[in-house]
Amino acid sequence: MKVIRRWVKPTSIALTILMLLISVPFQSVLAAMIGTETVMDSARGQEARAYLQQLLAREDVQAALIAHGIDPMEAKSRIDALSDDEVIRIADQIDQLPSGGTSFLGFLLVVTLVLFLVLVILDLTGVTDVFPFIKSQR
Repeated sequence: MKVIRRWVKPTSIALTILMLLISVPFQSVLAAMIGTETVMDSARGQEARAYLQQLLAREDVQAALIAHGIDPMEAKSRIDALSDDEVIRIADQIDQLPSGGTSFLGFLLVVTLVLFLVLVILDLTGVTDVFPFIKSQR
């Protein structure tokens, strides 16, 4: 009898604890489908963040940051703190900027020269009389 009581007491305690754990209500996991746009935006955010990190790793960009009084490590930490949407917007704005050497004045100069050459050619062929001092040889 002592042997049975020695086994019954721990077994009854273990079963009581197990029954309590089973009967305690628990919150079920809520699962939902993830949209394709969400996954693509996440991947796009990571690509944009990597693109900005590559820009900050360049020596000329670091020199420009230092010239403006910005610590490159602080700029890197600020980029890391941005949300994916902000990083994507900044990367898109950088991509839309004109590349070096192109400016509005340079574009205006090229357009003016092309227009002048077109008028000279039209005047030489006799289509217009824009420049009366240029006489075509007929």
